Amino acid sequence: MIRLVEPYIRFEEVQHELEQIFSSGILTKGPFVQQFTDSLKQYVGARHSFLTTSGTTALSTCLRLFNIQPSDEVIVSDFSFPATANVVEELGAKPIFADVDLDTFNMLPEELEKQITPKTKAVIFVDALGNPTGIHQIKQMCDHYQLPLIDDAACALGSSENGVKSGKIADLTCFSFHPRKLLTTGEGGAIITDNDRWSSWLERKLNHGAVPANGQLDFVDYGYNYRLPDIQALMGLKQLQKLDSIVKRRNQLKETYRQLLEPLGFTNQKIAHHVIHNVQSAVFKIPEQVKLGSLIAYLREHKIESTFGTYCLSATSYYQRKYGQTKQNARYLQEHTLALPCHDQVKAEEVAAVIESYMNLL
Repeated sequence: MIRLVEPYIRFEEVQHELEQIFSSGILTKGPFVQQFTDSLKQYVGARHSFLTTSGTTALSTCLRLFNIQPSDEVIVSDFSFPATANVVEELGAKPIFADVDLDTFNMLPEELEKQITPKTKAVIFVDALGNPTGIHQIKQMCDHYQLPLIDDAACALGSSENGVKSGKIADLTCFSFHPRKLLTTGEGGAIITDNDRWSSWLERKLNHGAVPANGQLDFVDYGYNYRLPDIQALMGLKQLQKLDSIVKRRNQLKETYRQLLEPLGFTNQKIAHHVIHNVQSAVFKIPEQVKLGSLIAYLREHKIESTFGTYCLSATSYYQRKYGQTKQNARYLQEHTLALPCHDQVKAEEVAAVIESYMNLL
């Protein structure tokens, strides 16, 4: 089976440092946590970074920073994993779904603007499948309306727009290190910001509400234990050191896919010319005559794992039942996008040949 994802980390790469960790007995808040934290902010060019247990806890913490209340609204991209909306719902606030562009799969500026009301307290932009195209335009609009922008960059570490890396564009950026991501720590995430005042709040909240005082901890606030252990931080550090080369290879593989699949009627996700895409996922819109489920099943029969792009949040059972509104473009993309394997163990020519054989059956 050609798997959809393969991690870019091997035991041999971390074996020596793992022996150091176990010899020291320091499994959390150790040197590799600090090294990964520092390396991450240096990589994106930001002032502050904080590791978390997941991209979801990172998003949730950011919303709490803005003191989101049950009467508030947060505008979110509608083409994403449900965590993007769930963190809003969990606080009792209302997620307002903004439809996305059919080509880039990202939030439409006009959709954002028409959803803004006096109840709007924040905006969550999603770099769909790692693509940051359009985020600067969304940031300008948020600045105009004096709304904080959270970048759900769960998939976008290593991407950039206008020469600015994801992590440096929005007011707050959240990364995920889930196994589907280019850089994985098993589970894990991070919050990135340039805001010194928010940084102080995050440092306190992510440490049980404690601050150092006279050689001890003074719990001046309530807080959370969302810490990433040293073993996971070590994994992240090793992958970060080679991330740009990983992105380069994935772009080469995606370009081969494009050349082979476009003649068959498949359409590549649009990436703006001033964007570097990390190719978190190699995703194509399928031809109209193709049934997505049938193609995914055919690929699996031929030992190739694939899946649909991601979810239309407004069409999920829970949000449809509660709010009763489905965004047209996001729904279309859920039903008409195919994610293909994209890693070093893949030969795009082999995958494309199977897809071509399927097309010949239609």
